[in-house]
Amino acid sequence: MKPIFPIYIPSKGRAGKTPATKMFDKYGVPYRVIVEPQDHDNYAAHLDPAKLITLPDNNRGLVYARNFIKDHAVNAGAARHWQFDDDVRAMRRMHKGHRIYMDAGMALAIAEQFTERYTNIALTAFNEGGFLPCNGTTQTQWPPFRLNYRCYTCFLMRNDIPNRWRHRYNEDTDMTLQVLGDGWCTVLMNTLQFQGGTTNYGGKVTKVKGGQQQVYAEDGRLKMARDLERVWPGVVTTRRRWGRPQHKLRWAKFDTKLIRRDDIDWDAIEKGGPNEFGMTLKAVGNVKAKEMQRLLEEDSNA
Repeated sequence: MKPIFPIYIPSKGRAGKTPATKMFDKYGVPYRVIVEPQDHDNYAAHLDPAKLITLPDNNRGLVYARNFIKDHAVNAGAARHWQFDDDVRAMRRMHKGHRIYMDAGMALAIAEQFTERYTNIALTAFNEGGFLPCNGTTQTQWPPFRLNYRCYTCFLMRNDIPNRWRHRYNEDTDMTLQVLGDGWCTVLMNTLQFQGGTTNYGGKVTKVKGGQQQVYAEDGRLKMARDLERVWPGVVTTRRRWGRPQHKLRWAKFDTKLIRRDDIDWDAIEKGGPNEFGMTLKAVGNVKAKEMQRLLEEDSNA
């Protein structure tokens, strides 16, 4: 299974250091990397130039790149498009209380199929696995997805919505709030997850240069939170969380329900039980953990 919608990866100052491209290359998933004119030659030294799309201008920021991407996808005639941060390293599935690495193309294709079952999803995204603690038991299973919640890092966007990316800070959260405020739904998947590479959960930024690191420097995080609070009063407040200034949102204010397509046999879907999409566990190295050995045995005997 491969995704049907185009994949775009905005990147700046990270030629040769884009894990997302390596991930997609590994699984034969097509993508395009969006770069600034000043970076084109450096990226072309590491990637097939046919995979590059060059922006018209330098140094206009991520919001400019994101809007360019949406326009490019619309002009290409795509109903939706993917945007992936360049530091996404892998896709994983939550399976029986464990995070299991999976084919990146299949992860996107499954998310697309789910999204296309409904008429009112504007954004679909994958959650970061580190935000979903698990201890290897079914007791730590998270709900398959969270409805009407923030979409970030890697997301599938509906192209016929009028919303534009805006603001230097928290552009992904602002876009989520825009579409929710317009009455659309968003879906943040927990069953399917991504593994990122720039910020750990203690709030420390790694030393991968380029990208958006300058935004977080000095009092950048406080500016980010205050900026979002000014735009969305009553929904966003600024708190100190995880030892740093952070915005806090009242997601419960958005309660739009999913609307099912009426040309789908929902009875067949519900009676069919869980759909594994043909996936099976496969050992790609020496499996030492007893719990992983048990899962492999269960899967082979299923």
